[in-house]
Amino acid sequence: MKAAVLTKFGKPENAFEIKEVPNPTINNGQVLIETEGFGLNYADIMAVQGDYEDCPPLPAIIGYDVVGRIKETKGDVGDLKIGDRVTALTRFGGYAEFVAAESSGCAKIKEEVLTGKAMALTTQYSTAYYCINEVANCKKGDKVLIQAAAGGVGTALVQMALKIGCEVFGTCGSAEKIEYLKEMGVHHPINYKTQDFFEIIKKEVGDYGLDAVFDAIGGSSAKKGFKLLGSGGTLVLYGAASMTDTNIFGKLGMVAGFGLYHPVQFMMSSKGIVGVNMLRIGDDRPHVLKRCLTAVVSMLDENKIDPKISKVFKIEQLVEALNYLKDRKSMGKVSVLWKY
Repeated sequence: MKAAVLTKFGKPENAFEIKEVPNPTINNGQVLIETEGFGLNYADIMAVQGDYEDCPPLPAIIGYDVVGRIKETKGDVGDLKIGDRVTALTRFGGYAEFVAAESSGCAKIKEEVLTGKAMALTTQYSTAYYCINEVANCKKGDKVLIQAAAGGVGTALVQMALKIGCEVFGTCGSAEKIEYLKEMGVHHPINYKTQDFFEIIKKEVGDYGLDAVFDAIGGSSAKKGFKLLGSGGTLVLYGAASMTDTNIFGKLGMVAGFGLYHPVQFMMSSKGIVGVNMLRIGDDRPHVLKRCLTAVVSMLDENKIDPKISKVFKIEQLVEALNYLKDRKSMGKVSVLWKY
């Protein structure tokens, strides 16, 4: 099979070789998927730069979400069978024509669902579902802040928060993305490059504060978000996009920007911070991942969510696709196709 193999850390232009490698073998409880393509995530950018500690030793095949058709099963894989079209969360290995995946990380999808939409369900919509329903436990009337609201997980969080009946504050970094947020129905779209999101939200919510903050940026963004929480509020961290700054001083500044916290501080203020990594959930709580993935597929089937396709690239455009994501041009899911 062909795979895009990460051979060295650095810029995407010099990091990959597309070459023939052996097909993966599967273990009990796994399926072998012939992929239509794979999705891109910010964790990919961090892995390429050498900043993602979970990345396998080089040379490695990275990638976390794929769409394709099951070609082989082994052991108990539930109701999955050969020939099923599925979307799947993988533990790396996604940048390949064939992928081994745990059955708990797979869900059947309808034939008519576009590859790009289906691709968003695993990493991004499952992450959003877990964050908003199982971690923050958002309810109708809650006031929530979604940082990077035009991104993949951000888009999913916006749609789910609005469906619940939350009042949504959403940040982004361009006028074009502001229009995107308005079209989705965000009540308070904020361009963080030209506006101070902290001051705007503080003025709007006052002493009551926010019920939940969802942050994929990290650093000072997270620190300000925590300050905006009201009693009983939760800051949910599911990424650190500011780590994609390749300058060492920028990375150190991001880490310092988070601030220092003590457990007594959480107790006295009745606020919390929770980190989310769906790969860890998939590894250690596969039934939770399955529950989230099943839920978002049902929501798609019932037209309760509408995954947005930012852009679809050909495999020959992998470098362009990674830079497109890294430069924060995306609004929705970015995917790469083997077949088109």
